[in-house]
Amino acid sequence: MKNYNQHKGTGVTVKEHENINQALRRFKKKVEDSGVLDTLRKKEFYEKPTTERKRKKGAAKARWKKKLREQQLPPKLF
Repeated sequence: MKNYNQHKGTGVTVKEHENINQALRRFKKKVEDSGVLDTLRKKEFYEKPTTERKRKKGAAKARWKKKLREQQLPPKLF
């Protein structure tokens, strides 16, 4: 798991003869990969520990059901 507490700078500079849209696209990609926005959204509102546990348990159940559904044989068509 990534350590989101220690963020490094993105270090994006516009190169010579580069379109500003290309530089903006590279910047957005680096921000997305660093996980800064995910951390910000997660910490925007306080979530009680019980609510967090319920959310994570529900997600785990959904993943498990999806895994079982993918392993299931197709229904007979006769």
